[in-house]
Amino acid sequence: MNARTYQIRTFGCQMNVHDSERLAGQLEEAGYVAVDGVAKPDLVVFNTCAVRENADNKLYGSLGHMRPDKTANPDMQIAVGGCLAQKDRGEIVKRAPWVDVVFGTHNIGSLPALLERARHNAEAEVEILESLETFPSTLPARRESSYASWVSVSVGCNNTCTFCIVPSLRGKERDRRPGEILAEVEALVAEGVLEVTLLGQNVNSYGVEFGDRLAFGKLLRACGGIDGLERVRFTSPHPAAFTSDVIDAMAETPNVCHQLHMPLQSGSDRVLREMRRSYRSARYLKILEEVRAAMPDAAITTDIIVGFPGETEEDFQATLDVVREARFSSAFTFQYSLRPGTPAATMADQLPKAVVQERYERLAELQDEISWAENKNLVGRRVELLVASGEGRKDAETHRMSGRARDGRLVHFTPAGSAVDGSVRPGDVVEAVISYGAPHHLVADGDLLTHRRTRAGDNAEAGLRPKTSGVTLGLPGFGAPAAQPAPVSGCAL
Repeated sequence: MNARTYQIRTFGCQMNVHDSERLAGQLEEAGYVAVDGVAKPDLVVFNTCAVRENADNKLYGSLGHMRPDKTANPDMQIAVGGCLAQKDRGEIVKRAPWVDVVFGTHNIGSLPALLERARHNAEAEVEILESLETFPSTLPARRESSYASWVSVSVGCNNTCTFCIVPSLRGKERDRRPGEILAEVEALVAEGVLEVTLLGQNVNSYGVEFGDRLAFGKLLRACGGIDGLERVRFTSPHPAAFTSDVIDAMAETPNVCHQLHMPLQSGSDRVLREMRRSYRSARYLKILEEVRAAMPDAAITTDIIVGFPGETEEDFQATLDVVREARFSSAFTFQYSLRPGTPAATMADQLPKAVVQERYERLAELQDEISWAENKNLVGRRVELLVASGEGRKDAETHRMSGRARDGRLVHFTPAGSAVDGSVRPGDVVEAVISYGAPHHLVADGDLLTHRRTRAGDNAEAGLRPKTSGVTLGLPGFGAPAAQPAPVSGCAL
């Protein structure tokens, strides 16, 4: 009997990408085999987002396109998980009765059993838990990259931002014990992973649940002691919880990258109050000043929402002023759109689309100018690049490849003049000199200065994707008493 095939289609944030790796790990342990987007699989899993614009339309449009395939092959299964599944629940099978399984953000570990139950009972299975029972780190993962990996330090969010529906869908923040996190990182490095990104909804509030407000800075320093781990990143911190000990840990731990992604959302203090963002623009800029004093080469990026309800031209000008002063290397800018279920959705003074669009374009133009100027300042600088697979070759004519500098910037380079015989592969590490700065990337067209072949590059060349088992054992560490290991769920209690 042939193994059943699957595809996972992921929408939304890094947390969803990480969850999809866990879903893939479970399916492959259950005997499923991944196939590319051209094939027609036996199972399609939609891992959904409820935050991005038109999320509902994208899901139900995609499900509509799947209906003919399901009609032609009744044995095919369709599953819907993630934040939109948590929000819409049984409404999904009412609107798309050809869906077989609906599961929420708190029970991604149930997918194989729900699929089997739906097959056996010949009816849709809908299972939405209200709270986390098993931390996702206990689940196996099939990771897309041979050289970089996400590592969750927490799930959920304790904030009440008026534009955001995440807390109601992901639940309250739950923190993993530090020993568990470090055990997972060590297991990844043993597989050849060179870079990890510590992931949490508000990553720098990590440790509050088990009573250590300095835990995140300690965790960064502990990652510095893991042999073979070359790069550590994290996303996303909240400005209100950002503390000097984290800045010190970033500056003093060699493998922690000098990169900071910290959402601003608005430069207007009045709008920040309406958003329930518990900091003000002066506090935000003070953090950036402290970061740059400790790490002058730090690249700082952000998120900004344009057109929040009631935003005036004066409010918007305040955002532009902060952007000019902050000198972000890049910014993810979003046009506010109404999200049912959020306090902002019921606020008066929802702005016309044309006003939001015009402000968005002005902000994007300003940020492009700043990004370009900052990138031009890097011409002539020597950079270390971790060769990337996702960005691929720049174009057929130049045969450029791409990599990420330690500060997170994207660099297109020419894989010539290697100091070591052999082709450059994703996961290898090279050094080059920047020859051109564009608004959204850098170019290094000269010969490579060095080329280091890595185990991650070997794995990429062989087509191997790292697969890890779930980490279930809490190890003694700086947040957990040695005599009391963390519970199997991974949640700090």
